[in-house]
Amino acid sequence: MKSILILSCALLGLANAQAESIGLSYLGQQIVASGSTYAGTTIGGLSGLDYNAATGRYLAISDDRSALNPARFYELSLDVAKFQRSATPGNAGVSFSAVTTILNSDGKAFGANQVDPEGLRLDAARNRIYWTNEGQRAMAGLQDPSVRSMNLDGSFASSFAVPDHFKPAGSVAGNQAGDRGIFNNLAFESLTLSQDGKTLWTATENALVQDGPAATTANGSNSRLLSFDLNSGQAGAEYVYQVAPVVLPPIPGQFATNGLTDFIAIGDRQFITIERSFGVGAATPGVSATTHGLPTGNTIRLFYADARQATDVSGLASLQGQSFTAMSKELLLDLSTLKNDDGSVLALDNIEGITLGPVVDGKQTLMLVSDNNFGGNQFTQFIALSISAPVPEPQSYALMLAGLGLLVATLRSRRKA
Repeated sequence: MKSILILSCALLGLANAQAESIGLSYLGQQIVASGSTYAGTTIGGLSGLDYNAATGRYLAISDDRSALNPARFYELSLDVAKFQRSATPGNAGVSFSAVTTILNSDGKAFGANQVDPEGLRLDAARNRIYWTNEGQRAMAGLQDPSVRSMNLDGSFASSFAVPDHFKPAGSVAGNQAGDRGIFNNLAFESLTLSQDGKTLWTATENALVQDGPAATTANGSNSRLLSFDLNSGQAGAEYVYQVAPVVLPPIPGQFATNGLTDFIAIGDRQFITIERSFGVGAATPGVSATTHGLPTGNTIRLFYADARQATDVSGLASLQGQSFTAMSKELLLDLSTLKNDDGSVLALDNIEGITLGPVVDGKQTLMLVSDNNFGGNQFTQFIALSISAPVPEPQSYALMLAGLGLLVATLRSRRKA
């Protein structure tokens, strides 16, 4: 129980922290090589990560579209004590313990290209796992993005009512008059639970087609955060999150993107967000052995984002020509500035998952994971950061004590049961 109380205090400190007072320190990394397997499945595509404080283990969802193996999520352990600030850390402390197939509403595994799993969160209070299907806008067809819940054994539990303006309609390219909905591969990558356990949040990686352009080196993109009430399953408030332009240009004529890949709630409509910028051949400073001496092309930045003063745009089918206040955001950390103990710059893969981990040495940890796209020149990367946040303000102690009293009472009732 002591560890749970420490975690509760740490989270309360984060909830009361302002961006300028949240410090992030690099604890280390571990790497699982592409092609590694567990229980007959290929480990990779890890796009969402969540920590289960009750077990001390993590859940990670794979974005395999049932191409290599059926859509699935893993349970694993991450021993931060074995993480290293090294360019070649190995994979000590990373241990996979279970893999679970995600089932459709008919109780069957998804067929190839029927689903694109991306975000994942555990709701321990309800014994449910929430997850997102990104959907698609491609020659293979238009598929609505979705948010669903499943039981711990992977069986279908429910679907949430995604508003129509998120659903793709019109041309495949999304560049014709009247087109609406998600851009391809720029939809529901993210998922997080509010700290009071009442609201589920997801977000588009970039703008909806009718809201504006996707991010380029010249312009950013207006993503939408979308909330769901967990009791009713109905969609609620939406807020605009302004994704920055692509950080470093690619080789001329080559692919580049920047997007909101995941986020974690740390307070009332307050989040730590990941923006992952990538450009083919972009001159990023970190170099990995798997990239044969070439830059990875990934720039990963963490932001503090606050929607408390932002406009609820849920009533706007399109943002074009509308007046609204976007979420405020401030840079917390550019991971390209981190260095290993030998002075080498931390090489970054395609970071797409984030979770608050355990409290280590009295400080809250923040854990990140990369989606290696099942590519031989990429890698599954786990990065551990330590968060320094201020002690709760005096007016917060009453709330903290009330919350801890409720927690103690709950634990006692469970023991009696």
